[in-house]
Amino acid sequence: MPNPAPGYATKPEHRVDLLPETRRVRVTFAGTVIADTSAAVRVEETGHQPVHYLPEKDVRLDLMRPTEHKTYCPFKGDCSYWTIAIGPRQSENAVWGYRAPYDEATGLAGHYAFYNSRVDGIEVL
Repeated sequence: MPNPAPGYATKPEHRVDLLPETRRVRVTFAGTVIADTSAAVRVEETGHQPVHYLPEKDVRLDLMRPTEHKTYCPFKGDCSYWTIAIGPRQSENAVWGYRAPYDEATGLAGHYAFYNSRVDGIEVL
């Protein structure tokens, strides 16, 4: 692999499973559907609750702006964040994604995840 995740060298038992979600996933904020897809990826990672990542084509990018906030995961890579802004309401760093994930998580490229606590709802239908 040309870009392997370094975290597995010290924790080979750690799991980051990318699974196709069979159900529809819809995200709302400020009375607006900001993402709606039948093609989400459900990530099941050791020590974390499952997280849905939605493909870019099904996300209202016009309602988001990138922020300076960044984090790093030794299993997925460098993480970028976006703020949702609709009218007077905004939710800072409510959305995150891995633009160039490690090889083991390449399925996350072009996908976005949302914090449950920073949007009005994430429905799995």
